Amino acid sequence: MDSMIAPCGNDCSLCPKYTAKTPDELQNAAELWYRIGWNDRIEPFEKVKCSGCSPNRKLCGIVNCLNERNLQKCNKCIEFPCEKIYTLIQSNKETALKCKEVCSDSEYEILHKAFFEKEENLRK
Repeated sequence: MDSMIAPCGNDCSLCPKYTAKTPDELQNAAELWYRIGWNDRIEPFEKVKCSGCSPNRKLCGIVNCLNERNLQKCNKCIEFPCEKIYTLIQSNKETALKCKEVCSDSEYEILHKAFFEKEENLRK
């Protein structure tokens, strides 16, 4: 699958919640999100599947910002990189450290490519 870079810089084509096809894969993603600390409990697999960004996503506000500015990508904005982007990148650095502690090498590699190359992805 080709890269599918979200407005926040995540590569959705590698995200375990986006790519999961079976209940077992969704359950594994739910357990991983809990171990990392992205969720405070293991969500039922029915609630785990991500279908992509929408203006209603509360996590980062990037989609709303792009819509307000009538832009497709952050790097087209005159304020890029803005405080929202810096906050996401800093949060990713902290999460990457946690992932190294609680993830297997293969899990970390997938998460790194999906989430921790955000700045490089946003500059493309």
